[in-house]
Amino acid sequence: MGNGAKAAHKREKNTGKPAAKGEASQLKSNLAAQSIQCDTCKATFQGTSKQPLLQQHVDARHPKSNLATCFPKFVPTA
Repeated sequence: MGNGAKAAHKREKNTGKPAAKGEASQLKSNLAAQSIQCDTCKATFQGTSKQPLLQQHVDARHPKSNLATCFPKFVPTA
């Protein structure tokens, strides 16, 4: 059996693997993790977002506002 035949056989054997494991993409899980929301513009951020990222959003999008107004439910982690 030549190299071309081996490669073709391997491709044929592996065609069903990604479908069997589920989706290889993390898009759905990333969308589900968007748990922090700006009360002013309703922009969403991942639940693991830190205060500097949220402050950057406030400074760029809502310069007349502050972090507590845009993200009242945000509790900074120590």
